Amino acid sequence: MKILGIGNAIVDVICKVQDDFLEKNNLTKSTMKLIFDDQEFKNLLSSLKIEKTVSGGSVANSIVGLSQLDNNVGFIGKISDDELGGKYEEGLKKENVKYFYSKKKEELPTGTCLILVTPDSERTMCTFLGTAGKINENDVSADAIKQSEIILLEGYLWDEGDPKKAFDKAIQNANRVAMSLSDQFCVDRHKPHFLDLVKNKLDITFANEQEIMSLIDAKSFDEVINFSKSLGKTIVLTRGEKGAVAIEKDEVVECGIRQDLKIVDLTGAGDLFAAGFLHGHVNNMTLKESLDKGTEMSSKVIQQIGARL
Repeated sequence: MKILGIGNAIVDVICKVQDDFLEKNNLTKSTMKLIFDDQEFKNLLSSLKIEKTVSGGSVANSIVGLSQLDNNVGFIGKISDDELGGKYEEGLKKENVKYFYSKKKEELPTGTCLILVTPDSERTMCTFLGTAGKINENDVSADAIKQSEIILLEGYLWDEGDPKKAFDKAIQNANRVAMSLSDQFCVDRHKPHFLDLVKNKLDITFANEQEIMSLIDAKSFDEVINFSKSLGKTIVLTRGEKGAVAIEKDEVVECGIRQDLKIVDLTGAGDLFAAGFLHGHVNNMTLKESLDKGTEMSSKVIQQIGARL
């Protein structure tokens, strides 16, 4: 197997909203809010029209993108044996992703992410992790990890307690490790741990400019470049309108954004960017070709609704 993803198994529920909906519900545009109360989540959803539901989660989106590029891939994520859990599993299997998890009835329901898309195409997420956030080391198959060339992890999954143990087991058994920092909220919440991962445990790190600047408390992007060069690893960064940069040891390559795109929804842009880059990486493309492939994949996904091509 080329790549095994380990992440939050979450059903994406996509809805279009106006900006005043965000204000009324005290949501900050373009961020992800964790909701811990099942009832609060149901109340939010009750007033909305659902556009689409998809078997999502950040790493799952990347893994499906890799499958669509004809790579042999798998996924581990915790679901419950309920209606959404069944839909989740079916959704991945339809995309030719091997699912290394046997669902059973859990105390908490299958995780759900409400993706609110405003008219400017920005997405604001409200996530009820449900049982996805309760992943533990017993849920992670060491055999599946050892049989994959690279594992892909997400910052969203990292948390103290059981998820951290699942993470540690995955890293200990992996041949190589890639991870997305996921969100500035995650970086700020787990800064010392994430910094340790980037410096000592990860072979490939994906981040956007905000996340990496926050992680190392950088004042300028030059500091980020120098930090990345000093690691001797692969650091892949997206910079919005400034394009993307990959740093590997002393090599620094850049890729501009595609012009004249009809942007509809930015959901999944980072996930599909990671898929494109990893596709290049595991298929022996150069650093520049891998970066270009990541840009191509993210350019395609933002011209449609949802995180799937």
